Amino acid sequence: MGGTQAIRAGDGDGRGALGSVLSGVAVAIGFVLFLGGFVWGAVVYQPYTVPTDSMVPTVKPGDRVLAQRITGGEVRRGDVVIFKDEQWSDSPMVKRVVGIGGDTVKCCGDGGRLTVNGKELDEPYIEVEQLDVVGAPGGSASRTPFEVTVPEGNLFLLGDRRGASLDSRAHLQEAGQGTVARSAVTGRVDALAWPDASMLERPKAYAALPGGTSAPGPLRLQVAAVVAGAALVVLGAAYGPVVRVLGRGRGRRQGRADAR
Repeated sequence: MGGTQAIRAGDGDGRGALGSVLSGVAVAIGFVLFLGGFVWGAVVYQPYTVPTDSMVPTVKPGDRVLAQRITGGEVRRGDVVIFKDEQWSDSPMVKRVVGIGGDTVKCCGDGGRLTVNGKELDEPYIEVEQLDVVGAPGGSASRTPFEVTVPEGNLFLLGDRRGASLDSRAHLQEAGQGTVARSAVTGRVDALAWPDASMLERPKAYAALPGGTSAPGPLRLQVAAVVAGAALVVLGAAYGPVVRVLGRGRGRRQGRADAR
């Protein structure tokens, strides 16, 4: 009987040692994932506070967004980008790319819609201007009519609140007809961080055009790494206290059984 008790005690110690090792490994992996996710996010994304209402309803003044750090060559139609152009402002601005080099951007087509290379765009993300436009009883994509062929290496940018946005339309008489060099872009808005957390959808209207739309950045994967890391740290750290509590419970039950 004494031998049996010794074997059981040894088994219990073995399981406890293995559990301690595994909990330590879980905590270590958790810290790597948690810190790695934050560092990865800081390298890939830059925070930006929206200064004006020109992008309502997509983003509002004071909203905190996360912009993926990209080069101008990675920009696609439909992207909401952060850029700085001295002819526009001394501060960074946020607008939506509606045309790239070689595109002919025009407004307005039939029904008051924006056209790119003759293709009418359905833009559910804009705040439509309710104007008395012939053939556009539901409103128009722009109060200002225009037709621009975008120079190679440049971008044509509009705000989503077309009635209150100082964008490419306000610079049509300047060199480049209001377009901005791709090199002026520093980031692409991937998500709204505050006051609501949500990803920005890529507009389907541009998907059928050559080059399509951009792919979302790695934000979801980074968030998953941070959450998984935190969970592993908590679970690994909780192993010891949980085992001790369970061990004391088993000890009390065994003591009562021996007393009988």
